[in-house]
Amino acid sequence: MRIRFINTMKRIFYLFLILALCIACQDDDSFSTSNSLKLDFSVDTLNLDTVFSRVPTSTYSFWVHNRNNDGIRLEQVRLRRGNQSGYRVNVDGIYLDNANGSQTNNIEIRKNDSILVFVELTANENKQSSPCLVLDDLVFLMESGVEQKVCLQAWSWDAIKLYEPVITKDSVISSDIPMVVYGDLTVSEGATLTIRNTTLYFHEDSGIEVAGRLLTENCVFRGDRLDRMFSYLPYDRVCGQWEGIHFLASSTGNELIQTEIRNPQNGILCDSASMDSTHYRLLMQKCIVHNCQGMGVQASSSYIRLVDCQLTNTLGHCLYLLGGKAEISYCTLAQFYPFSANRGAALYFTNLPTAVDIVCDGTIMTGYEDDVIQGVNINESVPFNYSFENCLLRTINESADSVHFQRIIWETPEDSIQGKKHFIKIDEDNLDYDFHLDSLSTAKGLGCYR
Repeated sequence: MRIRFINTMKRIFYLFLILALCIACQDDDSFSTSNSLKLDFSVDTLNLDTVFSRVPTSTYSFWVHNRNNDGIRLEQVRLRRGNQSGYRVNVDGIYLDNANGSQTNNIEIRKNDSILVFVELTANENKQSSPCLVLDDLVFLMESGVEQKVCLQAWSWDAIKLYEPVITKDSVISSDIPMVVYGDLTVSEGATLTIRNTTLYFHEDSGIEVAGRLLTENCVFRGDRLDRMFSYLPYDRVCGQWEGIHFLASSTGNELIQTEIRNPQNGILCDSASMDSTHYRLLMQKCIVHNCQGMGVQASSSYIRLVDCQLTNTLGHCLYLLGGKAEISYCTLAQFYPFSANRGAALYFTNLPTAVDIVCDGTIMTGYEDDVIQGVNINESVPFNYSFENCLLRTINESADSVHFQRIIWETPEDSIQGKKHFIKIDEDNLDYDFHLDSLSTAKGLGCYR
């Protein structure tokens, strides 16, 4: 009798458990067709920024929330323009098949639940030189007949795409249409490439290899990501987007005028070559090299001249001179690289592998560290020459050394105006910088924005 009683109690317990589960499931599975029920979206308009035509974008996403006490069935989710706009959509793991009208059916969102929507775009060419707006609506049709939508929006820009281009003869690139480079743009020995009035966008692991000669004027060299890493951070403020410019030993007579090189691995590398103290290997005038994951400008056994240039924010040195001859006139070298305490100097120079000879005037050299200038005399058998005149320098005060330093503003961390306070904007949180001089700066008349 006792065993039977226990078994009976078990049967009653299981029966109540099943009934409770059924009631709960029935409650969770209740769906309403009331037209008063609405969906909430994490965005009203999904902005995909600017994209290059015929190049797939990154994946964007948004949430669809059902904050009601009843479930909602979506009779249909569709792109209003079907497969014409180039958008690709995945709703709660279901792909809107472009071959089937870019739509899907019968999606359920339980009460107080949400689903995730993913969106990508490969825009068609627009045959215009300026960006064109690409619009579509993602339409949500409920069983009740209520229709809601999220607007999808992007700007599409036609671009000329170059795949591992090799310049073997004297050539000119001048284009108001953006150019995207995949792989290295190579300038062969004996050839001169002139680039003017052009923006070159470099894909990841792409750069410029120069065995011949490079001339640039009014150019921008940058990575090809036009979207954002985070909502507040465009990829165009993220370092290491592309490889930078590499001058091989055979390259000489290079001139960069009003050219901006931003967000590369290394800005400019000049390989060691036979030293020629009468002809510039590299002349840079009114140029910007900014936000490098390696060196800014590195030159070995080279004769270089920098005039009115900005070299800023590099993990390595902003300017790294391994021997050679350098003339630095009215430049701004500011070392505010934000991601590492082991950042390099604003200027580092040494007489290895060859003698070094530096003449610097009218220049600002500052940064986070107390001393941003490092000169290392490694080879006592070759000259180690340098002179600074009419400069602002954040380094050890050498005012007693009138041979190497004349009319210097010696900056210290105790100065009321020092470091980043010289400049209009040093926004480390948003990686947003403007190195024009602030009105209170003591460096008026110096640097590239005097």
